[in-house]
Amino acid sequence: MLDIAAICLVVTALLSYVNFRFVRLPTTIGVMVIAMGLSLMLVALSAVGWDYGLLGREQAFLRSLDFSEVLMQGMLSFLLFAGALHVDLSALRKYRYTVAGLALLGTTLSTVVVGLGMWWVLPWLGVPLPLLYCLLFGALISPTDPIAVMGILKSAGAPKSLELVIAGESLFNDGVGVVLFSLLLGVLASGGLPTAGEGAALLVHEAGGGIGLGLVLGWGTVWLLKTIDQYQIEVLLTLAAVVGGYALAAHLHVSGPLAMVVVGLMVGNGGRARAMSDTTRRYVDMFWELIDEILNAVLFVLIGMEVLVISFSLPLAAAGAAAVVVALVARWLTVGLPVRATSRWLDLAPGADRVLVWGGLRGGISVALALSLPSGPARDMVLTLTYCVVVFSILVQGLSIGRLVRTAVRGAADTGASH
Repeated sequence: MLDIAAICLVVTALLSYVNFRFVRLPTTIGVMVIAMGLSLMLVALSAVGWDYGLLGREQAFLRSLDFSEVLMQGMLSFLLFAGALHVDLSALRKYRYTVAGLALLGTTLSTVVVGLGMWWVLPWLGVPLPLLYCLLFGALISPTDPIAVMGILKSAGAPKSLELVIAGESLFNDGVGVVLFSLLLGVLASGGLPTAGEGAALLVHEAGGGIGLGLVLGWGTVWLLKTIDQYQIEVLLTLAAVVGGYALAAHLHVSGPLAMVVVGLMVGNGGRARAMSDTTRRYVDMFWELIDEILNAVLFVLIGMEVLVISFSLPLAAAGAAAVVVALVARWLTVGLPVRATSRWLDLAPGADRVLVWGGLRGGISVALALSLPSGPARDMVLTLTYCVVVFSILVQGLSIGRLVRTAVRGAADTGASH
């Protein structure tokens, strides 16, 4: 385990350095591009016998690393807490119904739209997939990842309302997507459909239990922070809440991701305002910003390296392209269309629907969930489809969202000036 951690950190540090000095892309996107490029270069060198065994060593490293376990049981709790810690709840309250609707109804509808869409399209491409696996693909690809796009939105001068809605939706739809995926995975394992009552009860237990646990942990953590003024101990208390709380959620079989989002919101708002001194706030913020940056860089390096475990063929490449289109269409139907229809009541900037659709990037959670499926041809196909959508969203959408935001902001300014 120590060797794996050492390799991950050393490779990530070196690729981050190369990106900063020479490539100059946003860190998460840059390290993923370099890692993927180096991996593909090793494949090409191996084909002509010039890789000196490096390709085999990288493949052995990836086989020894359980990506799904590392992310879902290791990184995810830290990333979600760190993301929620800096969300202004008072500002988000204005868009609470929008965020709740997009995270809950939007993710659920997107799961169905993507699942049925792929089930209909794939036979035409000669690579059919059972309906249940198509729905599992829909559940794992519907949650969006704000990590790579938030910095771009800030640098492009995106309206604060858009940042809030994208961040809020992404934080909560991760938890909703994981719960839906778990329900469908349970159906796959049992071989039978649960009744509506059983499904609802399981959903309430997982999601409601996660939120309830988060409220208890958040209240307890804020109370402890309020009773002392020693920044070293207070940083340690936040770390304990994340690690201990996520482990407790796993033992209680409730949603750890939703619990971490709730704890982060409570500590980042009530805790920051009433339980921390200025010194403590500064150290807590610096600590979790560093954790967030480091783990995100490691995560995107691993995503780039995972290209070596993906199966590719001409029919699968066509299926991957179809998956990209279906995922974007589902995002437009379940997010873009409702936002455009209700924009006058939501008080969002003009062009918000386009930014929300194109800015809905997919990331490591989708890959980790795909890797957690039972081994077999269907799992390999779902993994390939997932990887295609994730890479397209990060490289194409992530690198062009800034231009789209600037166009939308400029259009809004021109409209305001004309009036």
